[in-house]
Amino acid sequence: MIIQSIALLDQLDKDLNTFAMRVREWYCWHFPELRDLVKDNYVFARCASYIQDRASLTEEKLEGLTEITFDEELSQSILAAAKTSMGMDTSAFDMGNIVAFTTRMVKLAEYRKQLHAYLLEKMATVAPNLGTLIGETVAARLIAKAGSLTSLAKSPASTIQILGAEKALFRALKTKGNTPKYGLIYHSSYIGRAAAKNKGRISRYLANKCSIASRIDTFAEEPTTRYGEKLKEQVEERLRFYDTGAAPRKNVDVMNAVRKELEEAGVLVVGAGEEGEKKKKKKKKEKKREEEEEEEEDATSSPTKEGKKRKAEVEESAEKKKKKKKKEKK
Repeated sequence: MIIQSIALLDQLDKDLNTFAMRVREWYCWHFPELRDLVKDNYVFARCASYIQDRASLTEEKLEGLTEITFDEELSQSILAAAKTSMGMDTSAFDMGNIVAFTTRMVKLAEYRKQLHAYLLEKMATVAPNLGTLIGETVAARLIAKAGSLTSLAKSPASTIQILGAEKALFRALKTKGNTPKYGLIYHSSYIGRAAAKNKGRISRYLANKCSIASRIDTFAEEPTTRYGEKLKEQVEERLRFYDTGAAPRKNVDVMNAVRKELEEAGVLVVGAGEEGEKKKKKKKKEKKREEEEEEEEDATSSPTKEGKKRKAEVEESAEKKKKKKKKEKK
């Protein structure tokens, strides 16, 4: 669902930009002054859909226009511009087509907002730590590029660092030039905030933290954002270290602190993984013992030469085990 959602979001962004340009060009034949007054594409489309024919814009419609623009002075400016506009007049049939297309574009923009909210909810459930660390949109793009969250968790940090820059990488290898320092993680805010000489270092560090976060999200039984928040703090500390030289905390100390917090909150059960491993080892030992007992029975029951030989081998191994235990006791 995340892969399909982020792909659809990217496609909607491209389509909405194209449609917004078409709405501006089409409606500005009738009301060209609105282009300079309203800069935002979505607000422009809503204004065009509400005003329709500029001659119909009166003081009565001013309140509804203010609800769209959230600025009373801007609404007064639009009203004044509509009275003295240099645009051409359009027939009711032409205006109907313009308004129909503008309304369709507004609904598409509203659906894009709903889809973005849906993506945020899915990321909070599937990859909360990765989303907290680098943002839900960039995290979703990394998952989509890797194929799944499990595939991303299996990837090393060096792969995550250049994920999305495959063309540049292979071109650099072919021409023996410099390989790219970052791929999709460049869209996170951290790399933009770093100095030019530290961009490669912070991208490598961020890729390392993304690798840790993706593995926690994949294998954690209870979803939590605490690890992502602490990893984010570590990246901030690393940026300060590059600027001021202040020593950051060690990763081991930070992870242990988070674990203690989760144990105190009752989210993480103490020793749950160790108990599971002990049970597995115990089962293996019991299974091995049962197999040995079956082999002994077969050796004693078969009167052939092979059976006698097998019996002798079993007895020798048993004696060796007894001697080994005696030595350990001493």
